[in-house]
Amino acid sequence: KNSESFYSEDYGKSFHDVCHAINNTFIKKDFGISAGPGNPQQVILTANLPFTETPGGVIFTSMDAGVTFRSVQLPFHPAQAIQFHYQDPKYIVVISIDVSKVLPPTLSSPLNSLRGELILRRTQDFGKNFTTIAKSVFSFGYIGGFLFTSVMEKLASPRVIYVSSDQGDHFKKAQLPSATTEQFYSVLDGDEDMIFMHVDNPGDTYFGTIYTSDDRGILYSKSLERHLFGGEGKSDFTNVTSLRGVYLTNILEEDGRIRSVISFDRGRRWRFLKKPENVNCPDSSTKCNLHIHGEHSHFSGITPMLPLSEPTAIGLVIAHGSVGDSISAVRPDVYVSRDGGYTWWGTLRGPHHYTILDSGGLIVAVEAHRDRQISSIKFSTDEGQCWKIFNFTDHPIFLAGLASEPGTKTMNISIFGYRPDDDDQPMWVAVTIDFEHLLTRECDEQDYVQWLAHSDYDSDPETDGCLLGYKETFRRLKKLSACRNGRGYMVSRQQHSCPCTRDDYIEYGFYLHENTSECLLQADFLNQTQDICLNGELDDLQHTGYRKIPGDKCEGGFSPPKREDSFKNLCGKDILPASSNLHTVRSVSGPFVKKIIIHYTVAKKHEVKSLIMYDTI
Repeated sequence: KNSESFYSEDYGKSFHDVCHAINNTFIKKDFGISAGPGNPQQVILTANLPFTETPGGVIFTSMDAGVTFRSVQLPFHPAQAIQFHYQDPKYIVVISIDVSKVLPPTLSSPLNSLRGELILRRTQDFGKNFTTIAKSVFSFGYIGGFLFTSVMEKLASPRVIYVSSDQGDHFKKAQLPSATTEQFYSVLDGDEDMIFMHVDNPGDTYFGTIYTSDDRGILYSKSLERHLFGGEGKSDFTNVTSLRGVYLTNILEEDGRIRSVISFDRGRRWRFLKKPENVNCPDSSTKCNLHIHGEHSHFSGITPMLPLSEPTAIGLVIAHGSVGDSISAVRPDVYVSRDGGYTWWGTLRGPHHYTILDSGGLIVAVEAHRDRQISSIKFSTDEGQCWKIFNFTDHPIFLAGLASEPGTKTMNISIFGYRPDDDDQPMWVAVTIDFEHLLTRECDEQDYVQWLAHSDYDSDPETDGCLLGYKETFRRLKKLSACRNGRGYMVSRQQHSCPCTRDDYIEYGFYLHENTSECLLQADFLNQTQDICLNGELDDLQHTGYRKIPGDKCEGGFSPPKREDSFKNLCGKDILPASSNLHTVRSVSGPFVKKIIIHYTVAKKHEVKSLIMYDTI
């Protein structure tokens, strides 16, 4: 056989060979399978064909979840995963850059040599027409409601960020430090309201600064210094999706220690994690906190899993970590939080693979061993307080991983692994466990309780639980209720607005020091005020200097003090109008001319049309 491809319709309990349907073709390992958003019947496989031996790639499309496939010849080789249009999944986009037609083959890194001389083009009719929206582009990205371009305003000059909140109609310069060729920008997270941006520190330091944006992605405030960001492009920054406003990451101290910090208010303040009550501190620790292993540890092979949370499992977080004055190099243990990271519980010794099922009503975990076979799975119905063991096979296997249906609604888990056969060759095995046979009772109203998120239970009842101007009360499963939520379970929440306080506002140009909570002037803000004045941002700031935190819904209460005189002094009298040409990305002038050939393939109902774009800059 040239390849082996299978599909399952029953959560991995049985598999069907589809090799004949795809002509025994090898499928790409990295981005070979794409499934339609919200439509599991729509599947696309990308063939793994030699780039130099074939004129173009091949994809196989299926509209019946892999029962049958149709072969489609492409005029180029895909370089990235196939993407479905977020509004109309009948359309797909396949991107490839034919570098061989741009530069001589002797250049070892041809694409990097074009950085800063690229153009950005936009299509609003599914690829029929393209228009240029930015020039002199080093890189670009799109997250939430914001389009970013990293721009070299002059050839070989430091890069700056321009942001558009209207899909590229207009760009404005972001108030962020510039980045040299040795530095980088990284958008850590974002939504329709705001952006978390990492700006690398000069030099080979492995850390930088996190900034948070206003609701337009233009004005930025310093959020966290010495944010760890490794040279391999790995960041430990994690959005805890099970509770609004919670983010988790690691910092690199001056003495080389790595410590974990958490924010419960979208990056306005950061604090160290509390030590779990059921775990003792090492005798050598002068400070004792919980520290979470993130992408760096996962990339290094220290942990098999990243921190895990799900929007349907309110407050639940599972992560590998260690207790002490910094992250430990020894084997980490598994910790659980049921309130979004405020408090933690040591739950399993040693590294594990883990998954959330039944909307948080069930957690499953399997020990992670590189040199030992396993035959049992652990499961908990009380958010990791107690665990039971189920032996799923009489023939142990080397674990490769866990797989379940996305969305946490299911109670089925598949365990993939292998065991040596008689010829000492690996024989792959998949075991599927249906926990509906163990948790047979459906939950009723007596199994649920009302829970106020972000509550410390000691505050004023009027403001207790207030975050970003409102509080949320959830209906969630009681810790000791051993029942199943079921597929029909929906997250139920009630929202109530809160009176405004100082915490609902950001004073742009200042930041809260993480140790003293003192409001300090950003060192680089004075160098950026000219751009604020030129961009017409003064109108937004001169009356108070404050803006509400993006997404804040508070009403009444605190009113920010006026700072009009301070900003007039910063900007001076000669303020250009808002129509300044800094609103538009400028192009690089000079004798540098290169031809960029970018292939966009847009497919509708399996009809593929190749669009080739030529431009000179």
